[in-house]
Amino acid sequence: MKISARNTLKATVKKVMPGAVNTEVTLELAPGVEIVAIITKSPAESLGLAEGKEAYAVVKSSDVMVAVD
Repeated sequence: MKISARNTLKATVKKVMPGAVNTEVTLELAPGVEIVAIITKSPAESLGLAEGKEAYAVVKSSDVMVAVD
């Protein structure tokens, strides 16, 4: 895989919740560390996303916010 985005996080698919138009995908980066993505239904199907499958969270954004308590 070659991609221009610099932020790729290897993960395991924990949950796939398909809807009428979009699919919510929960990825587990490490035990107890999850990230959720909403993608359109067609790509979710073509990627063959299923629980336990290895996948990557790819983050490409012009803005990243940082906060502290």
